[in-house]
Amino acid sequence: MSEGEGNMADFTDKLKPADPQGPDVLAQERASSSVNIDQLAQHLLSRNDFLARQKRILSILEPIPYFCKKNQLNMARPDRYHLGLARAKTLRRLSLKHGWDRDDYIMADYLTDEMAPYALQATMFATSIREQCNAEQMAYWLPKVENWEIIGCYGQTELGHGSNVKGIECEARWDPKTKQFDIHSPTITASKWWNGALGRTANHAIVVAQLLLPDAKAGGQYRSYGPHQFIVQIRDMKTNKPLDGIVIGDIGPKYGYPGMDNGYMLFDHLKVPHSALLSKYSGVDSEHGTYIKPENPAVVYGSLTFVRAQIIMHARLVLARAVTIAVRYLSIRRQFADRDARDTGAPEQAVLNYPTVQIRILPLLATTFALHYTGEAMYKLYYGTREAIEKSGDFSRLAEMHAASSGLKSLCTTLAADGIETCRRAMGGHGFGGGSGMIALNNEYLSKPTVEGDNWMITQQTAAYLIKRMTAVANSPSMKPKETVDVQFKEFVANKTKTHDYDILGNERELVKAFKHRASYLSYQAYHARVVEKKPWTSLMIQLHRLSRAHSESLLVSNFYTAVFESTPNPPLDATAVGVMKVLFKLFALFTLDASASEFLLSKALTVDRLATVTPAIQDLMTQVRPHAVRLVDAWSVPDYLLESALGSYDGDVYNRLYHKAHKENPLNKLTFNPDWKTEEIVMGEGAENARRRLEALALGTTTGHEQQSGNVKARL
Repeated sequence: MSEGEGNMADFTDKLKPADPQGPDVLAQERASSSVNIDQLAQHLLSRNDFLARQKRILSILEPIPYFCKKNQLNMARPDRYHLGLARAKTLRRLSLKHGWDRDDYIMADYLTDEMAPYALQATMFATSIREQCNAEQMAYWLPKVENWEIIGCYGQTELGHGSNVKGIECEARWDPKTKQFDIHSPTITASKWWNGALGRTANHAIVVAQLLLPDAKAGGQYRSYGPHQFIVQIRDMKTNKPLDGIVIGDIGPKYGYPGMDNGYMLFDHLKVPHSALLSKYSGVDSEHGTYIKPENPAVVYGSLTFVRAQIIMHARLVLARAVTIAVRYLSIRRQFADRDARDTGAPEQAVLNYPTVQIRILPLLATTFALHYTGEAMYKLYYGTREAIEKSGDFSRLAEMHAASSGLKSLCTTLAADGIETCRRAMGGHGFGGGSGMIALNNEYLSKPTVEGDNWMITQQTAAYLIKRMTAVANSPSMKPKETVDVQFKEFVANKTKTHDYDILGNERELVKAFKHRASYLSYQAYHARVVEKKPWTSLMIQLHRLSRAHSESLLVSNFYTAVFESTPNPPLDATAVGVMKVLFKLFALFTLDASASEFLLSKALTVDRLATVTPAIQDLMTQVRPHAVRLVDAWSVPDYLLESALGSYDGDVYNRLYHKAHKENPLNKLTFNPDWKTEEIVMGEGAENARRRLEALALGTTTGHEQQSGNVKARL
């Protein structure tokens, strides 16, 4: 067979992998466990009829050529944006054709697995409209959003400021004469930056700007009332060109998100009407130019809190994908025989049988379930808090929700992002290849520990809340608890000098108490350093980050425990599945404890002797989980279409799939190249002059990968 003919039959079509065959291995793995996959899948994914919806939407998307994923890693970024916009438009048309509701559309977006140009429309943009508009604004804007008459984005982050929202430089200056706001970017660093869908797509934006009003007491000089949200048209509705006074563009290549046009935007005294300021909770009196204060300033950031809560829910599904690929592949992959085997011809071992691999993968498998139960708890907390605010103006749980969402967003995205890379490394060389399914997953998720609040920065918000609550409890030990965390703080303050040595192996409730005690101890240390000793905040930042992580880990452990030990599973689980969930709980909790053992010792939650029993217990728990590993990942019901992984496919036909991907699908193998250094010709038959023109255009960015490939094919023909 000659080069460039990879799609034609050849002698390799008759070859098969060495035994054992991957499909046979996975069949044996599934037979070794009695966990009811369908029942567990319903338990995990019953919300919004997830499984039936996934099956229905997948049957629509998979046959459409636009949604084929096999060539994505070979495409240049401009081509990925072109394809991303085409897919986004198609999804909208499909939603109308098939009568999709919002959950159907979200499912289609999940299966497409691409941060696409319309991604902000239904998330940050629509959420801001729903949560921050007054009744009149809502009546005008919401139908336009829901009918897709306008395409929106969320313009908060700037070139010079991201996490520090209070420091953004974009201004919205009230003009009392014209009754308008003047939106202006006074510096280059005031440029909106990173805003998804802004670069080439959106025609409207939620613009977060410093609200500046004349101060009569200061002789009419302007005073800032902090960042506020404005809805602004940014492009012409017919030409899609930026409006006068606005400069917009795409920021260029980045890690991941190749189909998303993350953009920049600057304003040159753009005039917008009084109604542009989203005014559900705060506003400006148009007659007097005075500020209308919100009852609770935190509600202004409700959109961000919502997105953080969604990110926590999503983390479990992302990590489940990585673990699914790793568990299936490492069950099939054979390396080395048992060193202690007497038979010199002993078969090679499944890689997942090695404890050094199990310690990297099986605790992550347990983590997917820990993330699930905390995601469910956050879902209930968010919607319960929003309902209380909407129905009765009750803001009492807003601080708790904000603190929990900040700390958990940081921890959960770190666990998921680090977990993806841990899985990739554990799979050895093939984990590095395009057939692993890990490259896009890794790149796309790398943003999550940074966006919507940097993972180190936002933990300060959680720590500040905990210090505030500990201050209240420490100064008034007999006070009636006002917040959920007050109960454990009161217990700690009453017994803070006592050595507890919780029975973490013999009693699961004691394991939960150990985590709460450690978080309470670190909260008390932070309170004492900040409030009693008056130490500078900046000097405490590392300590505060550890505090937030400890509190968030305590939430994960507590929610996991409550779900499998104190609640009746809903949807139900049989005794076998519940038993496995209890083992997974202990594995997750003990593995997490072991990683921060010094804090448990310092807090006097454990003794050294007790701690010495943890590592052997973890290894024993992994032995118990191992037979169920494949069935447990199956329960997450991640379709092959979404995995896009030769290593992690459901049927386990790893090596045939890897070879097919390289031999039949790789576009590089469809061309015959000229390696002779004496000529400028690159593709055989195109000639030196054609090669020179094509490569110069490509290097200068005046042609796309798609155009280049077309040119190559024409030259070859």
